[in-house]
Amino acid sequence: MFEPSLASLVIGAVLWAIIGYLFAKLTFRSLLKQARTQSVKQSRAVLLGDVNEKIAPALPGFPYDCKDLVFIGKGIDYLVFDGLASGTLKQIVLLEIKSWMSTLNRNEKMIKEMVARGGICYEVFRLNSHIEKF
Repeated sequence: MFEPSLASLVIGAVLWAIIGYLFAKLTFRSLLKQARTQSVKQSRAVLLGDVNEKIAPALPGFPYDCKDLVFIGKGIDYLVFDGLASGTLKQIVLLEIKSWMSTLNRNEKMIKEMVARGGICYEVFRLNSHIEKF
């Protein structure tokens, strides 16, 4: 029967440690490469979405007059005063531009739900009542 000596146990442990280290390093590199690739894809998609929401009003088939649009860009893309430029306001639209299969994010969904519940109001804020005299 083979009796392992202390030296052979140490050598075996060192070899397994080296193999484990190399395996972990290769796995980490692979995961890092995948994460970088995914990050680049996501970044491109966001940039393309930003470009698309800016050029959408200039594309054929866009349903509103460009003069009726106010770009917001956060929460919603455009506030549309449909018909205001021609002198007859038909409706006010909170417009979100989406590309291909993209979906509403959490904030956009909350805004959509608030509109559906009628949680929109019109207010006038008068500065003269809030400005302190120096």
